[in-house]
Amino acid sequence: MKENKNIKIVEPRDSVDIHLPDGRILSGPRGGSAGDFLMAAGENPNKPIVAAVVNGDLRELSYPIEIESRLSAVNMSTADGARIYRRSLTFLLEFAFQQLFSKGKLTIDHSVSSGGYYCQVSGREMLTAEELEMLQKRMQAEVADDRPFVREEIPLQEAIQYFESLGHLDKVNLLAHRKKDYLTLYRLGEHMDYHHGYMVPSTGYLRWFDLEAFDGGFALRFPRRHKPMELLPMRRYPQLLDAFRRYGDWLTKLGIDNVGALNNAVISGREQEIVLVSEAFHEQHITDIAQQIASRRADLRLILIAGPSSSGKTTFSRRLTVQLLALGISPFPLELDNYFVDRVNTPRDEYGEMDFEVLETLNLPLLAEHLQKMILGERVQMPHYNFITGISEPGEEIQVQQDQLIILEGIHGMNPRLLPGALHGQAFRIFVSALTQLNLDRHNRVSTTDTRLIRRIVRDARERGYSAKDTISRWESVRRGEKRHIFPFQENADHMFNSALAYELAALKPYAEPLLRQVPHGTPEYIEAKRLLAFLQWFLPLNADLVPENSLAREFLGGSVLRKFKWWQGDRL
Repeated sequence: MKENKNIKIVEPRDSVDIHLPDGRILSGPRGGSAGDFLMAAGENPNKPIVAAVVNGDLRELSYPIEIESRLSAVNMSTADGARIYRRSLTFLLEFAFQQLFSKGKLTIDHSVSSGGYYCQVSGREMLTAEELEMLQKRMQAEVADDRPFVREEIPLQEAIQYFESLGHLDKVNLLAHRKKDYLTLYRLGEHMDYHHGYMVPSTGYLRWFDLEAFDGGFALRFPRRHKPMELLPMRRYPQLLDAFRRYGDWLTKLGIDNVGALNNAVISGREQEIVLVSEAFHEQHITDIAQQIASRRADLRLILIAGPSSSGKTTFSRRLTVQLLALGISPFPLELDNYFVDRVNTPRDEYGEMDFEVLETLNLPLLAEHLQKMILGERVQMPHYNFITGISEPGEEIQVQQDQLIILEGIHGMNPRLLPGALHGQAFRIFVSALTQLNLDRHNRVSTTDTRLIRRIVRDARERGYSAKDTISRWESVRRGEKRHIFPFQENADHMFNSALAYELAALKPYAEPLLRQVPHGTPEYIEAKRLLAFLQWFLPLNADLVPENSLAREFLGGSVLRKFKWWQGDRL
């Protein structure tokens, strides 16, 4: 082979070249931070940068760049950027709270739809308005001082001893099953804690937040992604808050209110107990809903079931049907998908693409006409939507019996425009979603969005042959549709069903991890897959054979006895 004379050994340069997404190349000192290079690149000031992607890996802004690299910014309008900002803000809140109220315990609980986390205080009285204002001013002072968040790796046993000395048993239990022999802690002044994921470099980045008294606790408010420098007006959500509290109280009674406690239960051989009690909680809740419907039977003709992707709507609706049958009520399932307009008439989004999530994808006048006729006991020729041709075709002719309830399951079930006004009072609305989940500890939330994504990755691989990369790539679009068309109407529900199961992530872990490991490095989906893998490491696996065949978890794990369950009592003509 001919020698290439242009290749030779040289002394290392003091500088490195940085390749930006727009084709520009920066040259700067070797070892310079990713943040310094991005500052030199002059990024958009309306989308504050909080992290970077260096050669396909998510990195903190303090990350030193030692070799020629591809570099792109992660700002607060991205999913990763929003997580980093909120995580850092949570640490700042925790620090300020500990400084002012050292005898109290702060718990970061569920999310607030307008942008925020609901926080609770135990070990002392609820914070007064004056104390909450004092807490906010302490946080603002730290932001003004722009103090650094210091990242430190310490031996695992040393970390466990540190948290034991503080009485943080939830963290001690979590760390007891950690496989790695070290732990990354963040320090602000003398205060240290573990937070699952990266941080901004310093408190000065955390300019947009507020604290607001809220239903027995307070909300730590932060910007939403689409307006990263603005706090949206606070909305009340009594239905959702009631669902959060019901599940939280149940977890406390069960003695498994964090992941460390779940892992201890698995290790001690209590797996079956946890599964059975969790399933009994679901069954009891579904039975309660069926009895509520039965108590209003004289006024109801419709049951509307809605919820976001991978919330378990299908299994829930079938289990509800079983409970209604046990009460002598015969439901008729109506598939909303058959009421799609012809594909050529599908509305377009702001990018000119077909938007299959908006309400107007349904033929609303035809749906209203058919519902009114069915309720009167008249014969109706159903439409049948051909997903291959994209055309609505004539379907079967049906006649619903006068004593039957019609069940409609679909994402728009809570939208008041779905039904004509005359039918509103005859409908019982149920919102289904994984509303709450076990948290890692008092300061590290588990996002229910992550729970639903892991559910979907496992189900898509089994039922549709999709890779984890495929599912992750579609998830952002799915979430955008949920935020626009589902969550704004969730408080219209007569009842909310929390489809989360205390044990489910431990059961899904052995199925999800191999799929996530197949996502190729260098792809946009790799960063998300790596994050989910790091998150799942905190769970000990639970034997999925213990999960009952009618469990909602079986919709995602596979093996559901309800998969082919159909109930029909009426006339097909």
